[in-house]
Amino acid sequence: MQIERTGEEILIRVPSSTDLVGLQRILDFVKFREIASKSKATEEQINKLADESKSSWWEKNKSQFVK
Repeated sequence: MQIERTGEEILIRVPSSTDLVGLQRILDFVKFREIASKSKATEEQINKLADESKSSWWEKNKSQFVK
């Protein structure tokens, strides 16, 4: 793995064999932290919104996992 900072961004290079689902979860968490750091919402409000979005996602996608 390599991490490089440029003038405008941080580049992270990982082997192509990396688990994409796991990597996407990590990137989603990083994005969440970035957005939350700019928010005026309380941590409790942010957690409630996260729980609601997870619940909504599960309702839309559970048929793909539960047969």
